[in-house]
Amino acid sequence: MPDPLRRLLASPPDLPVVAGLGALGEAVRSRGVAVVQAPPGTGKTTLVPPAVATAVEGRVVVTQPSRIAARAAARRLAHLLGEPVGETVGYSVRGDRKTSRRTRVEVVTTGLLLRRIQHDPELAGVGAIVLDEVHERHLDADLTLALLIDIRANLRDDLTLVAMSATIEAERTAALLGREDAAAPVIDVPGALHPVESVWCPLPPGARRTDDRGITPAFHDHVAATVRRALAEHEGDVLVFVPGVGEVDATIRRLRDVPADVHPLHGRLSGAEQDRALSEGPRRRVIVSTAVAESSLTVPGVRVVVDAGFSREPRTDHRRGLSSLVTVSVSKAAAEQRAGRAGRLGPGAVLRCWSKEEHAHLADHPEPEIATADLTAFTLELACWGSDDVRDLALLDQPPAHALATARQVLVELGAIGEDTRATPRGRVMAGVPVDPRLARALIDGAGLVGARRAAEVVAMLSEDVRAPGGDLVAALRSLRNGDRSGSWRTQVKRLEAIAKEHGEHERSPDSARSLTDDVAVGLVVALAHPDRIARKRSGGSSYLMTGGTGAAFDRRDPSPLAGLEWLAVGDADRRPGEREARIRAAAPLSEDLALEAAGPLWTEVDDVTWSDGRVLARRRTMLGAIELASVPIKNPPTEAVTAAIGEALESEGIDLLTWSEAATALRARLDFLHRALGAPWPDVSDEALTRNLDAWLGPQLARVRSAQDLRRIDVTAALRALLPWPQAGRLDELAPERVEVPSGSSVRIDYAQEQPVLAVRLQEVFGWTAAPALADGRVPLLLHLLSPARRPAAVTADLDSFWDNGYPGVRADLRGRYPKHSWPDDPRSAPATRRTKRPRD
Repeated sequence: MPDPLRRLLASPPDLPVVAGLGALGEAVRSRGVAVVQAPPGTGKTTLVPPAVATAVEGRVVVTQPSRIAARAAARRLAHLLGEPVGETVGYSVRGDRKTSRRTRVEVVTTGLLLRRIQHDPELAGVGAIVLDEVHERHLDADLTLALLIDIRANLRDDLTLVAMSATIEAERTAALLGREDAAAPVIDVPGALHPVESVWCPLPPGARRTDDRGITPAFHDHVAATVRRALAEHEGDVLVFVPGVGEVDATIRRLRDVPADVHPLHGRLSGAEQDRALSEGPRRRVIVSTAVAESSLTVPGVRVVVDAGFSREPRTDHRRGLSSLVTVSVSKAAAEQRAGRAGRLGPGAVLRCWSKEEHAHLADHPEPEIATADLTAFTLELACWGSDDVRDLALLDQPPAHALATARQVLVELGAIGEDTRATPRGRVMAGVPVDPRLARALIDGAGLVGARRAAEVVAMLSEDVRAPGGDLVAALRSLRNGDRSGSWRTQVKRLEAIAKEHGEHERSPDSARSLTDDVAVGLVVALAHPDRIARKRSGGSSYLMTGGTGAAFDRRDPSPLAGLEWLAVGDADRRPGEREARIRAAAPLSEDLALEAAGPLWTEVDDVTWSDGRVLARRRTMLGAIELASVPIKNPPTEAVTAAIGEALESEGIDLLTWSEAATALRARLDFLHRALGAPWPDVSDEALTRNLDAWLGPQLARVRSAQDLRRIDVTAALRALLPWPQAGRLDELAPERVEVPSGSSVRIDYAQEQPVLAVRLQEVFGWTAAPALADGRVPLLLHLLSPARRPAAVTADLDSFWDNGYPGVRADLRGRYPKHSWPDDPRSAPATRRTKRPRD
C-alpha cells in the first residue's frame, strides 16, 4: 500500500513552504536539527511534519500552543491524506486523544509534550519533534525547547528537532539548536500572502478605549460598529480579534442583529463548539476570537479581519504575590500576524480599531512570558527535571532572579520542593496535575476537607479564570453547574476529580464534607490555593488586609454581595500601578477557623515592642501572616526589644528625642572632630552611628525607658563619655580642648560645630602670637575669627604669621579711625596683648 505521506508530498497543495521542503529534508538527514522560518499562511504547519516523517524513523510529534490549534492541524493534514483523524495523523490534547498504532504524525499541545518528557525523557518511539510557533515565546514552549536540547545532548543524539518560527527569533533558535561549532540550518520560506488593505478605524475624539476597570463599553460598541462596517464594505467571512472570553461575549451580544452567523472561538469552548467556528457554513460568518486564532490556527473563508488592538499578557507583582492576565496593547508583530489572516484566500482587508499614529508607538514584539509571568509552575518543572542551575539549560532568555527566588519560596511552602530545590514526592504529584501548583495543592488537600468532587469543581473554576459577577465565586460555581456552556469546565472537573481520588487526602469524614455548604467549601478550597490572599476586614472601614500584607478592596462601582464580610478567601486580585490597595476581582466567604485550617503555617505568636505616640508599647500578638488575631500586653519586655524600638523611634523622629544639654552638644562636637581628624578609636557620633549603636552608649539607661519623658531624663553627657576610648580618653582635653588661653590671659571657648574648629576672639587679645594653636596632635590649626573691639568680624585666618604681614595693615588702617582708643601697634608680634578697651595713659 503506498505511503500516504509520500503520496501527499509527491503532489502537494500549492503552498509556499513546498519550495523549502527539499532543503529541510537534507538538513534533517545530515544534521538532525533545523529551523523553518516562514510567515503565517505559507503551509509550514501542514507540510513540514510529513516531510520530517519521511526522513526519520519513528513517530513525529508536532506541538501547537492550544488545544484548538492541535485538533485543527491534525484534521487539516488528515483531510489532505483522505483519512479520518487517528490513522496516519492523530492528535492528543488534555482530555481528548485520537491516535492509533498506525499514527506517524501526532499533534499535541506543548504542555502535554512537557508532561511526556518528564515521565519519559528518552521519548521512546519518537523519531522527531516539530515545535511550531516558537516565536510566540510562551513559557512552556521555551522550557520544552530547552529540555529537548538537553535530551538531545545527553540522552538521544538521534532525536531530530525542528523548530518553526514566523519571525526573526529563528536565528536565536538556530544558535541554541546547533552544536558549539555551528548553528542549526535555517530554511527561510518567503511569504505569499495576497495584499491586505489596512483601514484605520480609531475611536471618535474624546472617547476612551480603556479605563481603570478595563475596556470601556464605548469601545465595545466601537468594535461592534467596525464589524458592521466590515460586513457592509467588504466580502468574505470576518474574523474579529478581542483580548479575552469576556470581550468575546460582550462583542457577540452587540452583533445579534447582523446578517451573518456569529460564532465565538476560544479555549473554554467544547470541541464541538470550536469545530462550528472553524467550519464554513451556508451563510456569511463572523468569528469573534481571542488570540487563539492569531497564528497556527486556520479559519477558513476569512477575507476580513477586525482587530480591537488588545492582547492578554501575564503580569506578576512578586513582592505582593499578585499575578494576573492584564489587557495590553497589541504589538506590531502580533498585529501583522492578525492582518495576515485576511490575505490567505485572496486580497483582503484589516480594519484596525486604532489610528495610524497610535500604531507607530506600539511595541515591536510582545514580551516573552519568562520575563513577566509567575514562575511557580516553571520552577516546579525544573525541580522535577533535576536541574540544579537554570543557567545550564538552553533557554532563549533567562528568568529574572527575583521571580525565580519567589517561586522557589512558594514551592517550599507548598511542600513541592525541599530546601535543596529538589522535587518532593508530593511535588511530583502536583506537577502532574494540569493546573498551577497552588491549585494542585488545593485539589490534593481540599479533597479530604470538602470531598473530591467539590474540590475538583472549585479548582477547575479557578483554573478557567472565570469572571464572577460581583466577584462572588460561590455564585459563579452555581452558574457553571446550571449552565449549558460549561462543557470545558465539566470535562476538567471530571479529570481533576479522578486525580483527587487517586492522590488527594482521604476525606476525614464523608458526612462532615457533605455537610459543608458551598459558601464554606468554596472559600476553604480558594484559601488552600492562595493562603497569602486570606483577607480580614479592617476595623472601621470597608477595605481588607490579606495575610501577605497587601491591602485590598472591592470596586465600589461594582457592588459585591461579599463586601462587609469579616473574612474572605480571595481568588483573584490585581493592583494597578500607583494604587495603594489591590482590587478584589473574585472571592468567597471564609471564617477564622477555616482560615487557620488553610493557612496553619502562617500562624505565629510574636512579641511586638514598638514606639508609638511617645511611649514604648509591648504586646504579644497572635498573627495569621500580616493579620492580627489577638493581642495582650507584656509587662516586662526584653531590653534588646526595647532598645530596638527606641532605635526605630530615634531613626524616624530624630536624635533630638533625647535632651541635649549645652555640655552634651559641646562634647559631641569635640568627639566628632577627633573622629574626623584622627579616625579610630575615636567614635563616630553622627546621628546614624548613634542610632545604630544605642546599646553601646546609652547602655543600662535604656532598660528604664518607657516613654518620651523617660528618654528626656537620660544623661546624654555621661552616655557620650562612655564612648571615650581607653586610654586615649585621658588626652581628650589635650587633643580637643574645650577652651584655649590666648595671650591676653582670657580663656576662650572653641567652636567645634564647624568643619574646622573656630576660635572667635578680639584681635587685640592675640597680639604676641606668631601662629594659631593646632589641635589633634598638631594636625588641624585653629581657624581664627578675629573680631573688632565691638566684637564684629574683622578677619578670618588659619595662618596668623602671614596675616600679620599681609592682612593686618589693611585691617589696622580701616579700624583705627573707628576705634582710636584701642591699641593698633605697628608690630603686633611684639606688642602686649590686652583685654582693655582703652590705651594705657602715658
